[in-house]
Amino acid sequence: MRPRPPVQGRGIFSGTGLIITGLAATLAALVFPIWSYADRSGTGVDVLNAQTVSTQYGPLSALDREFVTKVRLAGLWELPAGQQAQTKGTTEAVRTAGRHLVEGHTFLDERVRTVASRLGLALPNEPNEQQQGWLGELDAAQGEQYDWKFANILRLAHGRVFSVVAQVRASTRNSLVRELADDANTTVLDHIKILEATGFVDFDALARDMAAGSTPPITRSPGPPGPTADPGSAVPVTPSTSPTYTLPPAAASPPPGD
Repeated sequence: MRPRPPVQGRGIFSGTGLIITGLAATLAALVFPIWSYADRSGTGVDVLNAQTVSTQYGPLSALDREFVTKVRLAGLWELPAGQQAQTKGTTEAVRTAGRHLVEGHTFLDERVRTVASRLGLALPNEPNEQQQGWLGELDAAQGEQYDWKFANILRLAHGRVFSVVAQVRASTRNSLVRELADDANTTVLDHIKILEATGFVDFDALARDMAAGSTPPITRSPGPPGPTADPGSAVPVTPSTSPTYTLPPAAASPPPGD
């Protein structure tokens, strides 16, 4: 008996069928991540919508609320640091930087308390743990070491908050937060310039620290506290009794002889 010829593949088991099936599977693998990601909860837009509340001044996002808190926290430690620099600084450039910090954060703290009150946001009345640590370092330092620590710690802190100000100013839909971001941008940039004018800023170390401690995105969940009917009272950040100074413009370098 003659042997039967082998059965030829038909349908998907044929050579052509296998090729078509493979192409279809590849196409499905490419398409699936696209539609599944777009439909997935937890994307940036979903988070924005979930953590945004309505106010008469426009939508108030989690990032907006985080920003208001950061402005308040900055004044709680940078103003006393500025006061200290006026007495412990060994050069006129450092003492001038201290005066800028006091004047700038006295103004900015009044603004942030007004904004928070209108939005019903509670504000902290004490610096956070990291900021208290920085104040401790400055308390312990003396002489030129103090000048160096003051310039570098404050310059690093201002650089970090500067990026947050820019992000908020570019994206906020709340008119009060937008105005506060304008004021914060002007104040922080002035402080950055006057700190650099001390001549003590180590820009190489600053770049490394900024890269290592890049500002993370806002916490996905839960968001910062939203407006409340009774946010409590934020104690004004005010300098101790001292004369009012007429501040000179920031210099490009330390004054001669310092």
